[in-house]
Amino acid sequence: MLRAVIFDFGGVLAEEGFREGLKAIAKSKGLDPEDFHRISRISAELVYQTGYITGGCDEHSYWNAVREKTGVKGDDQEFREEILKRFKLRPEMTAVVKKIKSSGFIVAILSDQTNWLDELDQRTPFRHRFDYVFNSFHVGKTKRDPSIFRDVCNLLGVRPEEVLFVDDNLENVKRATSQGIRAIHFKSAREFQIEINKFVEMG
Repeated sequence: MLRAVIFDFGGVLAEEGFREGLKAIAKSKGLDPEDFHRISRISAELVYQTGYITGGCDEHSYWNAVREKTGVKGDDQEFREEILKRFKLRPEMTAVVKKIKSSGFIVAILSDQTNWLDELDQRTPFRHRFDYVFNSFHVGKTKRDPSIFRDVCNLLGVRPEEVLFVDDNLENVKRATSQGIRAIHFKSAREFQIEINKFVEMG
């Protein structure tokens, strides 16, 4: 019997602003497609390597690493705005969250994010829709470490088999299921609305 549904943020509850923002940064510098895909990939990995994703360094240090490794020119504010403005909440997903919560389930966010998640909540409030928000920046651990799923279950006071996890990253889905959690690999809001009915009975 399910008691909790845990959602990823970027790519599920909201558009994937980080990846798309990095692509836009590279493209705005007049780089060819091969270069901006390479720079996006490097920048996305650096958020883990620098420790920014788990609060191990500040944002300025992260952007300095990006500039050093990729050669892309620009200031922190320019870069961050390209990313933050692309994290747009999906109304159809917030509507589903509301239905799930009103049906008596615990609803939570588990996101590999930085302090940007806090800022995004200030721009377009979403935390009030959830019982819990677990952000790697504050938790000090990411979904690349499977133990985070057990940690979250303990904090929610539920067993892994009582949890459904939703993420657009297939590797995260695999890590969750390796811990005994049921999961949905999110591909689109429309497909998700069909899939969720297999797990959750909403009033």
